Amino acid sequence: MAPVVYPTTNLAAIEQLNLVRGEGIYVFDDAGNKFIEGMAGLWCTSLGYSNQELSAAIAEQLNTLPFAHSFGGKTHPALTELAEKLQAMVPVEDAYIFFGNSGSDANDSHYKMLRYYFNAIGKPEKRKIITRERGYHGVTVAAGALTSLPANLAYFDAPVEDLSILRTDAPHYYTGRQGNETEAQFVDRILKNLEDQIIAEDPSTIAAMIVEPITGASGVIVPPEGYYEKLQALLRKHDILVWADEVICGFGRTGNDFGCTTMGIKPDLMTFAKQLSSAYFPISAAVIPGWMYEAMIEPSNQVGVFGHGYTYSGHPAACAAALKTLEIYERDKIFEHAAEVGDHLQAKLHATFVDHPLVGEVRGKGLIAALELVSNKTTGASFEKGAAGAAAQKACERNGVILRAVGGNALAFCPPLIITKAEVDDLVNRVKSALDETYESLRDQGLIAE
Repeated sequence: MAPVVYPTTNLAAIEQLNLVRGEGIYVFDDAGNKFIEGMAGLWCTSLGYSNQELSAAIAEQLNTLPFAHSFGGKTHPALTELAEKLQAMVPVEDAYIFFGNSGSDANDSHYKMLRYYFNAIGKPEKRKIITRERGYHGVTVAAGALTSLPANLAYFDAPVEDLSILRTDAPHYYTGRQGNETEAQFVDRILKNLEDQIIAEDPSTIAAMIVEPITGASGVIVPPEGYYEKLQALLRKHDILVWADEVICGFGRTGNDFGCTTMGIKPDLMTFAKQLSSAYFPISAAVIPGWMYEAMIEPSNQVGVFGHGYTYSGHPAACAAALKTLEIYERDKIFEHAAEVGDHLQAKLHATFVDHPLVGEVRGKGLIAALELVSNKTTGASFEKGAAGAAAQKACERNGVILRAVGGNALAFCPPLIITKAEVDDLVNRVKSALDETYESLRDQGLIAE
């Protein structure tokens, strides 16, 4: 075993799958086994594997200007071109972009810039951030505290209170409904809980609320109809900024340019990473509105520097990768393709699994989806310690598909955006065989409530 501390891994169960090659939507292990990469790696390889255009763009940049930083008044062409391209794309007023290396550091950068901004305009008390139960926003100190998944908090002693982070209800109707509550009643109840919390905390002390338009690691939660419309009205009423974490949803994943478009969100702040470069080179973007940037200029002038930045902020090769990725998205109409094939995926999943005895809910938008695995289809009872999710993930691998169990017992789908309808059919058929095997195994273990 290699002397590696593996990320987001059970350290007692490492090095189970050694991937050595990728092509299109497929990856291959060291034994020559071929898998459909049903998670696009970690929600990120949107253009699939071994895209020669992307590799060539990165190589060309490395052979021209392999590194340049953007500290102290310096810049370079790929950085400015990418910033202008993103400014023209995003639904943020007069957007300015801070570049980093990962979604985690982008959310940390937003956290710091919010503090900076409100200090700059004379409102230092306006510093609290609202996040949601079952939210995932990264693993650095601030982003990790904004994350609400138990496994990401256990043993780490995340400084949630010190960072002034508040938590509110997850908008998952299937697991959060009470009694015979309708979706509309569920939405009204959890938003009343939020408003009560805002009033109790004092709205003048709350800076922003962070949301994934559709969640990823918490189980691909698609909020009910009307949730975001009412949520935004509530936040605007109390002068709280809307912060959209688009790390997973951004750039075609939900069948539109952004998850905000799909879910009807008008954000003040946006966070990008992953599909910005199809994961071919690490890059992230923290997007802020022009009025926020303008307020930060004079304080930085007084100090002599805006004292935040990374060595690799706006790395030339990363910017080149992102520019080529955005070019391919536009030229090849990838978002439109994702919308069409995404509709096919959602229909295929519903037709195949709505009546499956192990599946309580089928949910998703575009090319992101999840199956909620339950021990009792009538009551929606779950499995302890993610037993079904773990078993299903292994069964999928045996059937030539890489998926991921998230949020306990949800089996997530997030294939490369280039997947075809025929490949979707193959993917779903393989997963059907895997879930049939998983159901029989769990029933033999006495874990199915019949």
